[in-house]
Amino acid sequence: MIKLYGVPRSRSLRVSWALEELGLDWQYHFIDFAKGDSRSDAFLAVNPCGKVPALVENDLVITESAAIVLYLAEKYGDGNLLPQTGSDASALHHQWVSFIISELEQPLWTIGKHKFALPEVLRQQGMFAVAKWEFDKAAAIAEKWLPDSEFLLGDNLSAADILLGHTLLWATRFEQDIPPKLTAYRDRVTSRPAMARALEKEVAG
Repeated sequence: MIKLYGVPRSRSLRVSWALEELGLDWQYHFIDFAKGDSRSDAFLAVNPCGKVPALVENDLVITESAAIVLYLAEKYGDGNLLPQTGSDASALHHQWVSFIISELEQPLWTIGKHKFALPEVLRQQGMFAVAKWEFDKAAAIAEKWLPDSEFLLGDNLSAADILLGHTLLWATRFEQDIPPKLTAYRDRVTSRPAMARALEKEVAG
C-alpha cells in the first residue's frame, strides 16, 4: 500500500493528483502542522526535514514532490505521464520540470516562507516585492514557451503538467498575476477529474 503524508493543497496535492491519474490504491495521512505533527518522532522518522510530502511504499521512503511524481510516473505510468526516454520530448520535459521547480515555484515559496513558514522574527515584508518581480519574470517566460497544444508536450498529460498546474494554483492563492495563456492552461489542466478526486481525498483526510 502506498502512503502519502501531506497537507491539503500543499505540494502533496501534486503527488495525490499523480496517484489518481495513474489509478493507484493509496492512503492519505494528514500532517497537522498546527498540532505539531511535523515535529513528532513518528513523522521525523519518515522525513527528518519535517516537511510534506513524503511517500512510503513498503521499505521505500521518498520526499520532494517532483521526485515523487517522476518516480510514480516511471514505475506505474506504462507510457503515460512521461515521454520516451532519450527523445526530444523527454529533453523538453526535463527542461520544464527544472524550470517549474527552480524558477517559477521558487518565488512562491519565498512568499510562503515570509507569510507563515519562517519564525516571525525572520520574516521580511520587503521580500514580497522581490518575490513578485521574480515570479512575473518567470511567468512571462513560461507564457512564451507554452505551446498551443492542450498540454506541454502535445495531446497527453505529463508529469510536468501536474507540476505546472499545481504551481499556478499556488500562484493564484498567493494573488500573483498570471498571464492569459497560462491562466487558460491552468484552468484546463486543473479541471481534470483526477485532480478533483485527489483534492477531495486530501480534504477528507
